[in-house]
Amino acid sequence: MPPTALSCSDFAAGGKRYRRVTVGACWHDVGVRHFDLCIIGTGSGNSIIDERFDHLSVALVEMGTFGGTCLNVGCIPSKMFVYPADLAGSTIQAKRLGVDLDLSDVRWREIRDRIFGRIDPMAAKGRAYRQQSDNVTVFEARARFVGLRELDVGAAETITADQIVIAAGSRPVIPELSGLTSVDFHTSDTVMRLAERPKSMIIIGGGYIAAEFAHVFAAFGTAVTVLNRSDVLLRREDADVAKRFTELLGRRVDVRVNTSVTLVESAADGRVRVHTEGPKGPPEHLDAEILLVATGRTPNGDTLDLDRGGIEADDDGLIIVDEYQRTSAAGVFALGDVSSRQQLKHAANKDARLVQHNLLHPVSMISADRRFVPRAVFSMPQVASVGLTEAEAEEQGIDYVVSREDYGDTAFGWAMEDTDHFVKIIARADSKVLLGAHLIGPHASSLIQPLIQAMSFEQTAPDVARGQYWIHPAMTEVIEKALLGLAD
Repeated sequence: MPPTALSCSDFAAGGKRYRRVTVGACWHDVGVRHFDLCIIGTGSGNSIIDERFDHLSVALVEMGTFGGTCLNVGCIPSKMFVYPADLAGSTIQAKRLGVDLDLSDVRWREIRDRIFGRIDPMAAKGRAYRQQSDNVTVFEARARFVGLRELDVGAAETITADQIVIAAGSRPVIPELSGLTSVDFHTSDTVMRLAERPKSMIIIGGGYIAAEFAHVFAAFGTAVTVLNRSDVLLRREDADVAKRFTELLGRRVDVRVNTSVTLVESAADGRVRVHTEGPKGPPEHLDAEILLVATGRTPNGDTLDLDRGGIEADDDGLIIVDEYQRTSAAGVFALGDVSSRQQLKHAANKDARLVQHNLLHPVSMISADRRFVPRAVFSMPQVASVGLTEAEAEEQGIDYVVSREDYGDTAFGWAMEDTDHFVKIIARADSKVLLGAHLIGPHASSLIQPLIQAMSFEQTAPDVARGQYWIHPAMTEVIEKALLGLAD
């Protein structure tokens, strides 16, 4: 059957649609398939598709491991390492309280295999489930826009869709350091699958990834050195919290702040050598078995040829979206790390629920309250925060008050003989409506939740403190006391 012309480049043959693409003097016939919906990424984006989409043809495109960052290389496996690290690290506190606990061994391979023995089958099961779906077609490929709502998905195939959701996530930042590409190094994507626990490790970076892995490997017995350019770790946190965290982690880890890396190379014994410059003394070098680069994550929008799809991004590479998660291109939404400065799974999940509703109800779209998005760092100690820091409140010219309460000033904190950790709450001076909350200490990620609720519902500090019972002598009393500090 001869081809039937559709346009200058499209034709149909054998009941299928094709596109003739010319590259130089050569041409290729590329299959074109149309879908009602296309989702790029199988992390939070994958959760959009439920039984309400059964009547639609859906394309699901994934360039990496099925399940996204959180399941495979992020939140879930890292916290599965953090928990045994917390157990290992508890021996230090136990000795202070008269309990002699000795860490005799850490079975790295057993811990690693237990973790990924659960995660890898889960990722495979998720892929198989979608592949077996009657209305979902899975493309294991890199997606690239070649036109408006039109994607190249490799294997000489192009797909088009009435609506597209970009949920392509992020990847580790690889800084431009002299010599880095000449050595073997790890990122958070690879370090959890090490064959053996290293005896020594250098971590470049000072954010939450560096903080969490410094805790994990130090607790397991690795000699860890953290190199950070700024004067504190976790510098986006409230200044008091960042300073205290840097001090406390420095008791267990060789933390070097105000330190720049000038060169990375291989040492004669096969280890990695990192040359540094600090605020004091001459340049020096450090050797370690493993180098972990933990300098942040960058959105994957730059891998998608967004401009060809009419999709705008900002100077940092984040896809620009409106309050409904719509991009600048009609019919295209974006969510999660690819469009949000808050690289948090709970933020991406919120985005996904929003997009799901807006796809199903285009005439009654909804937006989200993004004023108070909390975050936590699962290191030792934990850090949790929401809302404004004190510096931000001051910069905005807000008339504010601060209440700070030490863990050790509560009954349970007294039992722990805690002298290091605290809660800091910031509120408007007149109304006592909360502006921000910042915690450092055990269970900070859980203790902060009533403060997130109070801020979201605009409850005042006196109302939250006095309007309910607080269990005595639970650790939550540190929140109650901090709130009472604002009640007068």
